Amino acid sequence: MKKHIILIIGLCIYLSGCSSKKDKVIQVPSNEIDKLLEHVTDVMVHDVTNPPLAARFFSYICLSGYEVLSLNSNIYPSMQGSLNKFPEITKPQVEGYSVELSALLAMMATAKKVQPSGSLIADYEKNFLDSCKRAGYSIEKINKSIEYAQDVSKQILAYAKVDGYNKTSNYPKYTPLEGEGYWYPTPPAFFAAVEPYFNTVRPFTLDSAAQFKPDPPVAFSTEKDSPFYKLMMEVYEEGSINLGDNSRAIATFWDCNPFAVKTTGHLMVALKKISPGAHWIGITGIACRKENKNFKETLKIHTVVSVGLMDAFLSCWDEKYRSDRIRPETAIRKYIDPNWEPLLQTPPFPEYTSGHSTISAASAYILTHYFGDNFSFIDSTEIKFSLPTRNYSSFMAAAKEAAVSRLYGGIHYRDANENGTKQGLKVGEWVIGTVEKIETKPLVIDSDHTEEFTSSDIN
Repeated sequence: MKKHIILIIGLCIYLSGCSSKKDKVIQVPSNEIDKLLEHVTDVMVHDVTNPPLAARFFSYICLSGYEVLSLNSNIYPSMQGSLNKFPEITKPQVEGYSVELSALLAMMATAKKVQPSGSLIADYEKNFLDSCKRAGYSIEKINKSIEYAQDVSKQILAYAKVDGYNKTSNYPKYTPLEGEGYWYPTPPAFFAAVEPYFNTVRPFTLDSAAQFKPDPPVAFSTEKDSPFYKLMMEVYEEGSINLGDNSRAIATFWDCNPFAVKTTGHLMVALKKISPGAHWIGITGIACRKENKNFKETLKIHTVVSVGLMDAFLSCWDEKYRSDRIRPETAIRKYIDPNWEPLLQTPPFPEYTSGHSTISAASAYILTHYFGDNFSFIDSTEIKFSLPTRNYSSFMAAAKEAAVSRLYGGIHYRDANENGTKQGLKVGEWVIGTVEKIETKPLVIDSDHTEEFTSSDIN
């Protein structure tokens, strides 16, 4: 009898050891978040998803995964109370699931619903689940995780459904304003205005899209001694005549124009590029990997960055269709040189403020909060698009380069970049203060783009 008891105790100890060993072996690595979001980005490129809409997709996808973590953690609180009208997420009555696996599957479930080519996400999910089986997950645990994920995803999708975006397609078609100084569609494709009613969508943390309305743009004028004409001449010179190799490399690296096309005879072929928000999601992944952030930390940071992207685009787009300012390409061809072409293709929406400047500054503020002021990194986001890596001493340095790239590329005037940067920094600060519920310090930038960003209090 004594021998039987000893054997039973020994067997229990052995099985316990095997179980813990198995759990450790099949623990979901944090880079699975990067892989999924990279695939989500690929689908956006496939669908030619416009920049504001891409930010919306990223935010709801990341929120789905984060809320799974929140329901199973005392460290990562729900976004209820931080995001506007965010509901209490009910914990699914499911047992035997994997938290991290459920988080990833919730992200996939949401991505399949919000992205037009959701079937491409379904294919990714199938391959992912096959790899989970090979890693040792039981069919039962996988099925329970799927059930848990779908429940949370449905709750996030219900929240997304009432953010007002679906109403924007019912508004009247946007008609460009007549008169000098207003935006008008640009070559080569002359696309219609993108998301003219995006500012009517519910923000995540802002009280409205107009909360951080920037200073008005420099007033349009054709007088050669006017401030606007000088801005126009600067773009003309910096974007063509004085464009050096380094400036050209900067502009090309930060192009991020999903609408770029190449004309070959009578054919127009899409060049397939990521959006500005996707570029910063990529940078977020790079930072998390460099600091060896765990799965939960990685997903939390991606979620806050995506929320910041959405609110920054809302803030920027609110101003774009208020000021409705003419693009440099249109103005320069009409008033300076009819044969001038910018280095970069002009995206299809009004000029002021610069979207890339705004969302880059917001993202840089958020990432600086989590990683520090002097976090150096190698940006390899554009390698798959045949562009080399670039090195940065900080997120702010990267954001500053992204802003000035619009001047070098010939698609924005200087005040759109500088005021867009200020606008984005305010959004980023607000997002961190709201989500983390802390007092924040403003970040400011010298107007001279050759200087580095500095952080200081604003009196």
